[in-house]
Amino acid sequence: MRSWRSLSLALFARALVNPRVAVDLVSLAWSLRRRGWHRAFPFLPLPPPEYLRWRMHTAYGDETAVPPVADVLRMARWRRELLRG
Repeated sequence: MRSWRSLSLALFARALVNPRVAVDLVSLAWSLRRRGWHRAFPFLPLPPPEYLRWRMHTAYGDETAVPPVADVLRMARWRRELLRG
């Protein structure tokens, strides 16, 4: 089973190789940030844990699931194409 850390590292590696992927991933991450993230420690624009659990449950049937790299990249590309068009 993959961890969120290994997923993050794999996505970071993909972003280093492909600038378009980097832009897509940053845009996706920014869109998922918790409201008021800058007012509470750790002062990082991370998504709310409840939202991530709900998304993993609706997408994979398990709230502790970690999505495959391909799914995250597909979502980021889909979002870019949706907003562009």
